[in-house]
Amino acid sequence: MIKKKIPGMTAKDYVLARANNKLYNFVLDDGQVRGALLQGTHMIREMRANHDLGILETLTLGHAFLGVSLMTANLKDRDTIAFKIECSGPIKGLSVEANTYGEVRGCLKNNPIPIEKPLESFDLSPFFGTGFLVVTHYPEFAKQPYEGRIKLEYGSIARDLTNYFFTSEQTPTAFNLGIKFDRQGEVTGAGGLFLQTMPGADDRWIEELEQLLLDLPSLGETFSSHHNVEDFIKLHFHPFSPKIPANRRVEFFCRCSRETIGQFIVRLPLETLEDMAKNGPFPVETRCHNCGSVYEFDKEEIAAVFEKRAAAAAK
Repeated sequence: MIKKKIPGMTAKDYVLARANNKLYNFVLDDGQVRGALLQGTHMIREMRANHDLGILETLTLGHAFLGVSLMTANLKDRDTIAFKIECSGPIKGLSVEANTYGEVRGCLKNNPIPIEKPLESFDLSPFFGTGFLVVTHYPEFAKQPYEGRIKLEYGSIARDLTNYFFTSEQTPTAFNLGIKFDRQGEVTGAGGLFLQTMPGADDRWIEELEQLLLDLPSLGETFSSHHNVEDFIKLHFHPFSPKIPANRRVEFFCRCSRETIGQFIVRLPLETLEDMAKNGPFPVETRCHNCGSVYEFDKEEIAAVFEKRAAAAAK
């Protein structure tokens, strides 16, 4: 993966910002509710830089990054979780995935998202339209992934993920996702919250979850002021005796490389390789759609790949 530099960020700033991006698991009321709180400001900034996103695109894909990151709170071993949205609105769709190492990647189907007039609010529902949310869980030791699909009901990633868990897994769940922009349109804070009742939990917790979310401040606003995550949990969930057993990093990260992208070029049809070797244009640029990294291959490299494939085909 090739990460673009964030304008105005020094090496020291980068190290500190990267260290602050963490997912904190916690439990409430002796385990009746489990939750996760994510500080993801730097992740969203890097995502935006690599994919070259505007404000609307950052908000849309950023909410998806925050949501799928929170969903890793329930993963075990080296599992991966992913979701995609296919929709009729200008967004058209998106896909994101994350794993237990805290690596998150994904992309928009449309970038930029076409709009007919300036944004009047951050309500994304008109840009989604009708469609489907598909969640796929890839357990490390399972032969097949598990997939669930629901119709989009709200055009809000937080509310549609909440609906997915209630509909597909019959588990009362709540998501709260927030991204804060300053007057110049730069991301100053981003975070997400996940709450879920455990089997056998008291029914009162369904109403308690809703009220908890209503009472919380904006997470984007909260992390704009560099609020400590553990302090936030202890302050806002104090009546429910919160316990924080673990935390782990989260990061915009993709395992693509020049070598792996080169393997895709090697497998192109021979006629396509011949045309590339003769006509270019050079350098040949290939882009990883999951992270926006661009890899270049010069004329000599493409010619060598073609000659090797042509020789193998002639045998």
